[in-house]
Amino acid sequence: MRAAKKLRRSESARALDLNLHNAHTRRIRKHKSLKKTVCQRVDEVSAGGLVVDSTGTKGLLIGRIDAKDAKRERLLWSLPKGHIETGETPEEAAIREVKEETGIESQIDKSLGVIDFWFMAGGKRIHKTVHHFLFKETGGKIAPQVSEVDDVRWFPLEEIVEKLAYPDEKKLIARSKELIQ
Repeated sequence: MRAAKKLRRSESARALDLNLHNAHTRRIRKHKSLKKTVCQRVDEVSAGGLVVDSTGTKGLLIGRIDAKDAKRERLLWSLPKGHIETGETPEEAAIREVKEETGIESQIDKSLGVIDFWFMAGGKRIHKTVHHFLFKETGGKIAPQVSEVDDVRWFPLEEIVEKLAYPDEKKLIARSKELIQ
């Protein structure tokens, strides 16, 4: 009787071991069949900033339609900026980008600092560094760059921080208030 019990126990133990082994093997096969998703890292460097009008009371922002807004009515306000082209300094790129995106001509008064952040776009992990400057308006007329900007407006300087959609830009301008006014 003991031998029969021992045999049944050992058969049960083997069956349990076999089940565990098979489950483990299935997990390994499933894991190996999963494709590893590796996002390509891209480094981008841009320049732009806040343009103050000739009266010293208003700041210039660009508006883009919020892609998450199904009605396409909500604008996200930000500072004008864009990529630095080969051979350009951040200052040269900032002046060019402000003119291209807004139609306003300007000159740099001072640096406001650098923001650096990460985001995903087109399956790529983007590391973006943006050089920001404070500009003085010198001419031109408001003309949104059709391919990139939906609206351009002057806002009272005291409203700029609350209008900005992106936390990093809000912090940058809030820290720079004494430089701006």
